[in-house]
Amino acid sequence: MTDLFTVSPQSRELGPSPRWVRVYFNGQLIADCKAVMLLRESNRLPLYYFPNNDVRMDCLQASDHTIHSDKKGDGVFWHVQVGDKIANNAAFTFRNPPGSGPNLEDYIAFEWNKMDAWFEENEEVFVYARDPYKRVDVLQSSRHIEVMIGGIEIAATKHPWLLFETGLPTRYYMSKHDTHLEFLEPSDTVTRCPYKGEAPHYSVRIGDTLHKDVVWTYHYPAPDSVKVQGLLGFLNEKLDIYEEGKLLPRPKSPWS
Repeated sequence: MTDLFTVSPQSRELGPSPRWVRVYFNGQLIADCKAVMLLRESNRLPLYYFPNNDVRMDCLQASDHTIHSDKKGDGVFWHVQVGDKIANNAAFTFRNPPGSGPNLEDYIAFEWNKMDAWFEENEEVFVYARDPYKRVDVLQSSRHIEVMIGGIEIAATKHPWLLFETGLPTRYYMSKHDTHLEFLEPSDTVTRCPYKGEAPHYSVRIGDTLHKDVVWTYHYPAPDSVKVQGLLGFLNEKLDIYEEGKLLPRPKSPWS
């Protein structure tokens, strides 16, 4: 499941990352740093800030777009251009920070999805920067888990895999052998997560009702989540999940 909502343990933190981070745009390396800064804010995705000297400033064109942040100061933007390819307002910094805000004046950040590729060391990273305070654990269990929609069983097992991820609900994964595959329809939706990889989704059809994108799988998961490879995950927020016959409360999240 794509994790577009992350809760950081601290409300705001700017600090050095030990990771070598590189950014590519239109085939060119435009940022390359072994002393990058990582900004973590509550309810925002982690974001890398590069020292100006580690950014290809010749690839940046000044923009008249500005914003203001009560926490970070005045946002100044640039367009990123390499050859005939342009990403508008894709690079930015903040100036004149308030006394309690992070000082970002000598650093530049990039809109993650407007760049072509990001690398931490030699490993490509997708969606957003990995948070060093975020953890993913996958454990096999003997809990009896049932997944229902409107009283109809979609899946059931006594050998689920549980994925625990900081700040997110527990996810229950099951073998396809434990799932009523006749209810599943492939979806066009594919999501990405820097901790779990790329996930094609399925919808569940019960009669004439389609429950869209409530099941997913990872064919080639990231190393942190390799144990769920080929299993099916279920969206607790929109399905009825029973543990040992007891209905679990639906979690509240951005997918509710």
